[in-house]
Amino acid sequence: MIKFIVAALWLCAVAIGAVFYSFQTASAKLGAPPPPPFLGGLESIKTEIVSVPVIRDGQVAGYFLTRLVYTIEPKKLAALSVPAEALIIDQVYSYIYANPDLDFAGPETLDLDTFRAGIRTKINEKVGEDLVQEVLIEQVDFLSKEEIRDNTIRRRLQAGTTASEMSKNFKDPPEGGKD
Repeated sequence: MIKFIVAALWLCAVAIGAVFYSFQTASAKLGAPPPPPFLGGLESIKTEIVSVPVIRDGQVAGYFLTRLVYTIEPKKLAALSVPAEALIIDQVYSYIYANPDLDFAGPETLDLDTFRAGIRTKINEKVGEDLVQEVLIEQVDFLSKEEIRDNTIRRRLQAGTTASEMSKNFKDPPEGGKD
């Protein structure tokens, strides 16, 4: 009987200690500083591939293709009355057309840091507060008009070769008609 009473007191002491410990750790987390921006607390929005025609001398010189990721605070994202992706894509187009000195033809002439900072600044100016924290580039390409034309021709030639190779295995129908 004494063993039973000692075991019950031991279980009560362990339970009280566990509750005390959990309250101590919970209150310590309330006073902790917020996590750094890249470790949590931000919502990321990934755009589809944005294709912007690059116009030089009144002609389409090629297409600038990019896929971007934006980090935004969730509270500010929820407060937007316009879909965030529509706002972002609009500003990408506006930024590229407003800066005709951007040269996408060579990778050495495009300053990606300036490009990211310019888009972030344009979006934040449009909204009127610091909405976008960071612009991350997932993909960036430039296809000239000649590259697009060459790829289209190459695709047509390969498709024609494939179709003719497939038709070699079929026999010609008999000339006399149906038997």
